[in-house]
Amino acid sequence: MIRYHLKKLISDWEYDHGRHLSITELAKGTGVNRSSLSRISSQKGYNTTTENLNRICSFFSCEIQELVEFIPDENDQQGS
Repeated sequence: MIRYHLKKLISDWEYDHGRHLSITELAKGTGVNRSSLSRISSQKGYNTTTENLNRICSFFSCEIQELVEFIPDENDQQGS
């Protein structure tokens, strides 16, 4: 499963800038649809495009591994 750390990036941005960052403001800053950002931040295993990931990483000036984490599925029996 893919896990997104968008909430952490938003929290870190807010700490660094000393103010709140809304999903609407993030959508305007990235060009990523507001509903997609909401799903990325809250829906487990949400599927999005690499373009959206690129835009988010550009906005936060972060590496992809700061936004995305791969968590192996315990039920995945590949190679067995």
